[in-house]
Amino acid sequence: MPIKIPDNLPARTVLESENIFVMGSNRADHQDIRPLKILIFNLMPLKIKTETHLLRSLSNTPLQVEVEFLMTDTYRSKNTPREHLVSFYKTFDEVKALNYDGLIITGAPVELMEFEEVAYWQEMKEIMEWSKEHVTNTFHICWAAQAGLYYHYGIKKYELDKKLSGIYRHRVLKTDEPLVRGFDDIFMAPHSRYTEVRKEDVEKNDKLCLLAASEEAGAYLIISKDKKQIFVTGHSEYDRYTLKEEYERDINKGLDIEMPVNYFPGDDPSAEPLATWRSHAHLLYSNWLNYYVYQATPYILNAARS
Repeated sequence: MPIKIPDNLPARTVLESENIFVMGSNRADHQDIRPLKILIFNLMPLKIKTETHLLRSLSNTPLQVEVEFLMTDTYRSKNTPREHLVSFYKTFDEVKALNYDGLIITGAPVELMEFEEVAYWQEMKEIMEWSKEHVTNTFHICWAAQAGLYYHYGIKKYELDKKLSGIYRHRVLKTDEPLVRGFDDIFMAPHSRYTEVRKEDVEKNDKLCLLAASEEAGAYLIISKDKKQIFVTGHSEYDRYTLKEEYERDINKGLDIEMPVNYFPGDDPSAEPLATWRSHAHLLYSNWLNYYVYQATPYILNAARS
């Protein structure tokens, strides 16, 4: 089934070129079907690229998905045209009276700051608190995973000695949880971050369950025991070139940065990167949509939530 997005969203052209079924608002409005309503709180600086990454990840499912985008009201993006934000994004004031089947909160390039120092932290807290009553399930990515674990469960983040960047091997630790249904015992996933949450902090919290981890990259996939919160410390939604673009950006800035590991064939930056995590990404998002959103959400979104 298609993803329902605005007719002129830039991601549409890219997705259609990849043979992904995308339905514009005009056509969708004539169908007698209740799509899953997913709100994406996009904190990434290159918002248009992130839109494409996430819509691609949400596409591999028989469920019809209608996506809306949320931006901060207390901080204005410097890397996305203002006209794009005005055309395709809403502020929290515009959505806070509504309910959604799912919420995705993206990463953000603020992880070396204390949470309380982030310009939009108060707004972030308000949205995370709102999600408890207005969203069936919330999916946190990278920095948002650290922020959500800190806000909801008091779990701290720690600065790493150097940037963690590359494609890492992960192992499934709890095979009976539907979120990891169909996963290989060992799977690959991208990471790109300077901080971490520690496995032992997650494991000793009786309200959380660690589902997958990496010897090199640490805790990766965490779920709350009430099944309403999912935390992914990496970037499964990244496309083939995202780590390459980040690496080249950091090099051009003169940063002392290491090459992403397990990414360029032969560790040759001029070589075409191999996408070794795509199947994992599609399965992760389709499992989330199916087991934690579609099968858990009320048919009528304004119904009372437990």
